[in-house]
Amino acid sequence: MSNEQLDALREQLDDVNVKLLEMINERGRLVREIGDVKSKSGQKRFDPVRERHMLDHIAEHNEGPFYTSTVQHIFKQIFQAGLELQEDDNRKELLVSRKKKPEDTIVDLKGEKIGDGSQRLVAGPCSVESYEQVYEVAKFMKSQGIRLLRGGAFKPRTSPYDFQGLGKEGLEILRRVADELDMVVISEIVSPQDVEMSLDYLDVIQVGARNSQNFELLKEVGGVDKPVLMKRGMSSTIDELIKGAEYILAKGNENIILCERGIRTYEKATRNTLDISAVPILKKETHLPVMVDVTHSTGRRDLLEPTARAAFAIGADAVMAEVHPDPAVALSDSAQQMDLAQFESFLDSLRASGLYKL
Repeated sequence: MSNEQLDALREQLDDVNVKLLEMINERGRLVREIGDVKSKSGQKRFDPVRERHMLDHIAEHNEGPFYTSTVQHIFKQIFQAGLELQEDDNRKELLVSRKKKPEDTIVDLKGEKIGDGSQRLVAGPCSVESYEQVYEVAKFMKSQGIRLLRGGAFKPRTSPYDFQGLGKEGLEILRRVADELDMVVISEIVSPQDVEMSLDYLDVIQVGARNSQNFELLKEVGGVDKPVLMKRGMSSTIDELIKGAEYILAKGNENIILCERGIRTYEKATRNTLDISAVPILKKETHLPVMVDVTHSTGRRDLLEPTARAAFAIGADAVMAEVHPDPAVALSDSAQQMDLAQFESFLDSLRASGLYKL
């Protein structure tokens, strides 16, 4: 074969490649349209019966030189690419997606901005037990320049016999302390019916891990003008956390902070397993600020400082930790809370590391 003949065949091959590309892209456009129709009608994108029918149809029309198994393998890859194209389009449409809004969302909590590039600390007792208890912790926090106060008034517990929180009285205590010390109140609401009542007391509504897929609660907090701290469920995937936040944003509330708080694995050395990689993934996939709760993810006060360092180092916008005047007598989670001296040491260590500036 002469060089001229070889060049001519190569030209033909290039033409076929371009035609194949055009046909593949045309197929992609059809797949998108089918995906849109299925999405609007609530149908699943993947239909194994339809895929088998297409593969059989291809086999019937295969005249070689490729074996049918080879051709079917190639088309399976094309089918998979089509499904991924549909999923990519779905992610583009999510309001929480970085593709929808490239710039970072900044949540302003009475001057304490989350997501603006600075890094914040959120602290306070696991459960609100009394005015004196909350005030003692909050006063020490304020002396350290920390204004973001957390405390549990409603406590969903695994056992029905464990302390369930003071409820509305706990919210009243948090509000009183915050007003006296000019602080920002963050607390969990567990029932959609309590959201409206909580607006008088809270600056940030927390959706806890056990309610991360309580969709009626998510829709309720999405309909109010109050920032929401959205925690990851103990067995939730990152995608499920993102979709939970979408419920809130879809109702009009754009002030959402995502919180990684550890997930349940087979590991028993810690209360949960801190998925530190979730921080950059969430910041890449969404425009929302990301917090890390080092207390619930580890359940051990001796691990709070190193995990807080890790969270700040990897780019978390804030870290949450629990503090109690006397953890030994705490009504809940005594093993994971720091006393005031330990909290001061925790802060000093973070400052010395250069990871936390305040």
